Amino acid sequence: MALIELKNLTKTYRMGDIDVHALRGVDMKVEEREFLAITGASGSGKSTMLNILGCLDLPSGGEYVLGGIQVSGLSKRELADIRNEKIGFVFQGFNLLPRTSALENVELPLLYDRAGRIKNPAGKAVEVLTRVGLGDRLHHEPNKLSGGEQQRVAIARALINEPSILLADEPTGNLDTTTSMEVIEIFRDLNRQGMTIILVTHEPDIAHQARRAIELRDGRIIKDEVL
Repeated sequence: MALIELKNLTKTYRMGDIDVHALRGVDMKVEEREFLAITGASGSGKSTMLNILGCLDLPSGGEYVLGGIQVSGLSKRELADIRNEKIGFVFQGFNLLPRTSALENVELPLLYDRAGRIKNPAGKAVEVLTRVGLGDRLHHEPNKLSGGEQQRVAIARALINEPSILLADEPTGNLDTTTSMEVIEIFRDLNRQGMTIILVTHEPDIAHQARRAIELRDGRIIKDEVL
């Protein structure tokens, strides 16, 4: 069984008197351990798809099955539990708390760990920061870190709950070329270690670092290729 399956997925937003069709009947499967890039022009539906995959938004129609679970019928609490236990998020803008150390930023998601799966939060935060190459920056606040280091903190924060899926929305959008490739290499390492990664990007050179890429146009998949 595929880890993720989308069947005739649609998403329509109401903007005043106008219906905006962000996704128009998307069919897609993602297997465990894949590294998938989602590409397309602005307004093609990339971020809408990622928000649905991350259980941050629900489709208007069709089905989203995640690990055998039909997501559309879940309650807000059940969706929150999936986000907290199965999915890690990395964003373009880092979203770090400014006057808070790297260690404290990384520990933050564990405040929502109702299941108490992580028994030693501080120890786990040190582990994931070391994993992304920041073992010597634990107590630095974001303004003392470079852009690339801030994104590494954000990746470590996404890993703290031991997710099976990592979703990244334009994670290199604020970084220079060299730093972008360093961040992508972290994703490649995580994928080699067994993590499923889905990355949204408008940059072709970044997309080609994945193992598979789909291209969206006007809410539809127009290309799906193994790289």
